[in-house]
Amino acid sequence: MYTQLALYIDGQWLNGEGRKGEDVINPATGKTLAHLPHASKADLDAALAAAEKGFKLWRETSAYDRSKIMRKAADLLRERYDHIAKVQTQEQGKVYVESRAEVLTSADIIDWYAEEGRRTYGRIVPGRQKGVRQLVIQEPVGVVAAFTPWNFPTLTPVRKIAGALAAGCSIIIKASEETPGGAVELVKCFADAGLPAGVLNLVFGVPAEVSEHLIPKKSVKKVSFTGSVPVGKHLAQLAAKGMKKATMELGGHSPVVVFEDADPEKVADTIAAFKYRNSGQVCISPTRFYVHEKNYSKFVARFTEYARSIKLGDGLEKGNTMGPLANPRRLDAMESFVNDAKSRGGKVAMGGNRHGNQGFFYEPTVITDVPDDSKIMTEEPFGPVAPIVTFKTFDEVVERANSLQFGLAAYAFTTSEKTAAAIGDAIQSGMVGVNSVAVSTPETPFGGVKESGYGSEGGIEGLQAYTNVKFISQA
Repeated sequence: MYTQLALYIDGQWLNGEGRKGEDVINPATGKTLAHLPHASKADLDAALAAAEKGFKLWRETSAYDRSKIMRKAADLLRERYDHIAKVQTQEQGKVYVESRAEVLTSADIIDWYAEEGRRTYGRIVPGRQKGVRQLVIQEPVGVVAAFTPWNFPTLTPVRKIAGALAAGCSIIIKASEETPGGAVELVKCFADAGLPAGVLNLVFGVPAEVSEHLIPKKSVKKVSFTGSVPVGKHLAQLAAKGMKKATMELGGHSPVVVFEDADPEKVADTIAAFKYRNSGQVCISPTRFYVHEKNYSKFVARFTEYARSIKLGDGLEKGNTMGPLANPRRLDAMESFVNDAKSRGGKVAMGGNRHGNQGFFYEPTVITDVPDDSKIMTEEPFGPVAPIVTFKTFDEVVERANSLQFGLAAYAFTTSEKTAAAIGDAIQSGMVGVNSVAVSTPETPFGGVKESGYGSEGGIEGLQAYTNVKFISQA
């Protein structure tokens, strides 16, 4: 059921012969799925040379013809969704229905970029003198080096791949070594759709060694990274040394504000389902819950009831609604968050323990009465632990919600149009969902502010991130 793992360089699949590598583990069982080869420095140099060659060809390919290949790749992704979803669940842990949705959304992302790439319009600016023609055009930036994490094995790579290809760029993508199968299957779809050799290259390896080898290279003109704040800062520094364009989608710690006029039980049902998606291992997952003191008891009771209803187990088994954490590091992190909260007076209303005797399972957890300076309220949890606290006034909750250096996503619930407008304006975040959790779609910008990074993926902004603007004045 799993997939054959390999590197993809210059149109060729390269296996592990003579290469270092590592085992890929199923987080539900702790057992080995396959062995993943790492790219050597020679492999990385071959990928760079291939990407340079591929860029020269791809940039001269019309947007119309690029779109046809991309749309065929999207169609192949839809045809193969069942297999790819099962591969992804085995390596990452999320339940099958979530993996299926991720794969199908990935196809939608390709389609959107394929079409939008045909509308990378410039403009004519009237000249100040007769006979002067002034043009503004967008050109592909060049070879892209992209780096993606383990929590969304197909969706995060496809955002970067589709954006780059639609703009006319070539790309080398280093996907996560812990969840490589989804990326391998995704790249197969592009290869089988007829994408020319060298335009898309897939590598794996020791992350620091790969990034420090690729980013400084002269041929790399753009860097795109999704991951932690510390690593993002390091890669941004590497990119800055070469004045390379960069998109950084880093960590978050998303506040949720539930105002007095909201229906606490209805909101709890909505936001709890979103919280425990992918075991909370989502960068835009709601992670700090501020509930008006008049609604607090009802909200906590309903939220906890939802958490109790979750069936924990292998994501491929029918009926299970939450899978394991992706790796043992997350288990240790959850224990650290919970222990710190309890030491500061926090009360565990639900969960708070590891689950089972195999795999990396952790119970859906609800914690109340934690102080704002506790670890769970100040560091991104990236797991199924939900801290819920009270607030009294609008100004107070805005100050608390904006108090961290994170600014990726935020959520608020109210029945007042005035309050909805006010909280949308007041929250310091790249994305704000007011009475909605739909902050990530192919056609809308996805990105953060403050230490959550800069630049956007998705929307016209995500396409423009892979272009340079050129002004031509012709007399």
